[in-house]
Amino acid sequence: MTPSPAGVDTAEIEPRRRQTDGADLPVLPDSCNLGTVLRVLVCINVGALLVAAVVATAGHGFFDRLLQIAAIVEPATLMSLIILCPLRRHVNGKSRWLQYAVGMGVPAAATFVVSLALGGLIAPDLGAAADVRWAGARAALAAGVALGLIEWLRLRQLSMQPSQAEGRLQALQARIRPHFLFNSLNTVLGLMRSDVRQAERTLENLADLFRVFMRDSRELVPLDEEVLLCKEYLSIEKLRLSERLQVEWEIDDMPGDALLPSLLLQPLIENAVHHGIEPRSDPGRITINIAKSGERVRVEIVNPLPERAPTRPGNQMALSNVRERLGLTFDVEGQLVMTTEEGLFRVTVQFPYRKERRRRDVRRNFDFDH
Repeated sequence: MTPSPAGVDTAEIEPRRRQTDGADLPVLPDSCNLGTVLRVLVCINVGALLVAAVVATAGHGFFDRLLQIAAIVEPATLMSLIILCPLRRHVNGKSRWLQYAVGMGVPAAATFVVSLALGGLIAPDLGAAADVRWAGARAALAAGVALGLIEWLRLRQLSMQPSQAEGRLQALQARIRPHFLFNSLNTVLGLMRSDVRQAERTLENLADLFRVFMRDSRELVPLDEEVLLCKEYLSIEKLRLSERLQVEWEIDDMPGDALLPSLLLQPLIENAVHHGIEPRSDPGRITINIAKSGERVRVEIVNPLPERAPTRPGNQMALSNVRERLGLTFDVEGQLVMTTEEGLFRVTVQFPYRKERRRRDVRRNFDFDH
């Protein structure tokens, strides 16, 4: 092991382990995710309703109590979610005790501040010292509720890990189609007699494809890396299908640093080639449009419908796998929509724009206008 430079903390320059390398799951839930926010808000508001029903009295009815509770709970919850959204990235990978302390401390502090600010309105008969104790009691309750929500969301994420592994195996079975491998090898054999250099490049592309196929599909990769892989795949299919396959890329507004699950787009493009181009006798065009819309990334893949209805309709395994992986990665913020119109089959994928944060090596040069 090479010694670290003097005065440099090796923990700062050593990259954090990924989950697939054995790192623990984060303790804090992703409060930037819409699904997490909705679950927290539903639980908090249902709890507020139950508490209001229990503490309601003749002098202070249900709606009075509910208004008093909501006046503290709603702003404190929203403040906590807003603070924890960026803070989560900084405490992930730290000690579990620190993560729990942040997850409980932020809601407690937010509740204390809101309670102290509104104490004079909700409980005007209390003195200054009593106001502090009154706010502190509610802050302690907020810390306990936060701990319960953290554990519930963490256990929910743990329970989904077997589904991720199963989804990965299904996706691998759907993507690595034997006939694609055989056709690609036959194409290379034909090129060996006419264009040895092109055959070498095709084998390199094929090796890159299968290297990524065997990579853990739970890892997030930059969008430009996924597009590069798709172009390598299409270059192999272009050799086999020749002029029958025409591809149009519309990626001028593509956010290349957006993160998405590995091999999310390639199965969709393969599906477009397999069902939209192979059955045709005439040339067909696949259009791929990728752009950023607000804080979301939108991917649209359009291919022609086959001239004749297939004798055996596809089981849509690739589409189902992509939809499942979108849900596992982005929760309700990941969407996949399929439409058919005017002889075209259109797949639209949308997911939140999450930027690539770690520095990556310079990627191989590839003509993106190819």
